[in-house]
Amino acid sequence: MLSSERHANFTEKGKAKDRFLKPLVADYEELLGRFQQTESVRFEEFTAIWRNMGFSSVFYGSLAGNEMREFCHLTLTMAFNYFLPPYSFQIRVGGLYLLYGLYHTQLASPKEKIRIALKDWEQIQKFYQDSVNSQHYDAVYIIRKLIAENAVLYTAMPQMLTFRVKKKPQLHKVCEEFRDRPERVKDLISTDMLQEVANIQGHYERLKASVLERSSIAVTQQDLPARLHSCVLEFLHWQDRHENRGDADHLVDAEEKAQQVESSNRAQLLASIKTKSYGCLAEASKSRRHRQVEMDTSFSGTGYIKEAPKYHKSRAPSLRARTHKNLCGEGDEQKIQYWLLSAAEEDKTALKRPKRKRSFRW
Repeated sequence: MLSSERHANFTEKGKAKDRFLKPLVADYEELLGRFQQTESVRFEEFTAIWRNMGFSSVFYGSLAGNEMREFCHLTLTMAFNYFLPPYSFQIRVGGLYLLYGLYHTQLASPKEKIRIALKDWEQIQKFYQDSVNSQHYDAVYIIRKLIAENAVLYTAMPQMLTFRVKKKPQLHKVCEEFRDRPERVKDLISTDMLQEVANIQGHYERLKASVLERSSIAVTQQDLPARLHSCVLEFLHWQDRHENRGDADHLVDAEEKAQQVESSNRAQLLASIKTKSYGCLAEASKSRRHRQVEMDTSFSGTGYIKEAPKYHKSRAPSLRARTHKNLCGEGDEQKIQYWLLSAAEEDKTALKRPKRKRSFRW
């Protein structure tokens, strides 16, 4: 296969993964969120939630062949992220149960295995030891059963690498609700460390007593291990109170947001009522826009509403109108001038020229 064809093949697979990724993560978080509410790590509680959600149907669909195998690989890869830190112990147990359920309900044949990288094996061994010490034998049994069934594939890298093919790494977004709270102080000052400090303190006191029998030098405190233990307990109590206060503040913020939403909805309702009320006014036609529109609102007792008059730009009178105004004048009385071709009788003599008398010479 050419490099271009191989690149196009991996591009199509990447698009298919992006299409299934968000719904799959949403289903995982819904399942683990319900398991977190039980405040238990028993496998019986997890299976009840699994059956209630019908989670086995996640593999049902029209996928077949290589597409089904790719989808099974994606489901196991995304579920494995919840089995690792920084999630809390309960969420990691839920992630382990999720891997166990997905492995046994997948439809790929042969079954797709769970990839465990070399960098993650140390965290898994520590989780196994903590489960044994805490007597959570459900989680211990599931880990040992998966290893016994050869369901684990030990690899050097978390994802499969391909020669001369650039693949976009799948970055897992950590869910903050499942994150384990930091316990650095508790891990630093453990029971073994306090026992070691007590042994060193006793040895120091014995050496000081043997060298200086009558000396009253007190460089160190006598009750140092007890004081360290009390400081750790005080810090843990403060951390619990701080988290509870943060939850209370979150509830207060949620209530304030709900009140703001309610007030905004009420304002929108009033605005819509006003819009409908004023929208009842009929728009006047173009020929009657100079008139005032009145609306009878006697039922509300508000009188009537008048529309503001609209002024139009005045035009200069036409030539015909100016001529008619000049000749006829304004009003009902019209000044009519008669143009006559003949004059009155008394005016004819005035218009005649005087005749000259002719003298005849004989």
